[in-house]
Amino acid sequence: MKLSRFASYAWSVVVYNLGVILWGAYVRASGSGAGCGDHWPLCNGEVIPRIPAIETLVEFTHRITSGLALVSVIGLIIWAFRIYPHGHIVRRGAAFSVIFMVTEALLGAGLVLFELVASNESVARVFSMSAHLINTFLLVAALTVTAAWASGLPRPRLRGQGQLMITLYIGLGLAVLIGVTGAVIALGDTLFFAYLAKGGSETTLSAFVATLKQLRIVHPMVAVLSSIYLGVLAWQVARLRPNPAAVPLAWALTILIGIQMIVGVLNVYLKVPIVIQLIHLLLADLIWMSMVLICANAVAEREAVAETSSAATRLRGSPASS
Repeated sequence: MKLSRFASYAWSVVVYNLGVILWGAYVRASGSGAGCGDHWPLCNGEVIPRIPAIETLVEFTHRITSGLALVSVIGLIIWAFRIYPHGHIVRRGAAFSVIFMVTEALLGAGLVLFELVASNESVARVFSMSAHLINTFLLVAALTVTAAWASGLPRPRLRGQGQLMITLYIGLGLAVLIGVTGAVIALGDTLFFAYLAKGGSETTLSAFVATLKQLRIVHPMVAVLSSIYLGVLAWQVARLRPNPAAVPLAWALTILIGIQMIVGVLNVYLKVPIVIQLIHLLLADLIWMSMVLICANAVAEREAVAETSSAATRLRGSPASS
């Protein structure tokens, strides 16, 4: 199916924002979060820092790419409001994308202004990282469904779905839980290995880092158990709510979960190298996107889905397609 110019742009915004998210993870993993000091939006009190250290360059680059991400989402909503009628679902998706992009920027600013970056060891940093991760997931979800609706996915119908909605909400909640526990453990690993690299030992760890290290087993346990639920859910949706995208999405989720498990083991075995951390995060985002699309397909208006499926069948069976 050929995408409209707007749909192609919407998917490009999704891809670009995934890149920004990965660069933000690199900022955290490389210890560059304090590269611009406690200044925001300025960097070390300057608009453009002079002769910056590598940490400053990394953090400043992240701020530039984040600013461009905001511009891309503003372009998304302006374009959506120009070509779609009042009340259209794509308009709503674009509006939520802007809202979550703004809160993303505010949360990022809060991390800098309250110095919850670099080597900061506090419970506040755990909660701020969790809030940031949840908002990032909501932003990715909003961008993803906006692009999917612009690509022809029927609008959702939430009423009258019965037990299905509860099942889907649990699935989305478990996917978020996987991400949050992963982010917290990643923070602990970053602080732990950074401390060892400076010549410290496990016997002299701070109580905060030692606690995070002891909780490391929580993430893989949550990930494995939750992934089983997500896999079963995906195939149940494909069976109960069949449409052209249901089976491919179920396969995509299943394959991504399998690869993620392997990468997770490698991450621990290789002592969390930054490259593996970024791959791990990218896979987590793709799994989240797959779940969001599975849920969006599951609650799409049945009549519209039936018409889409019928049109696709006619196209495959026409002489022009052979």
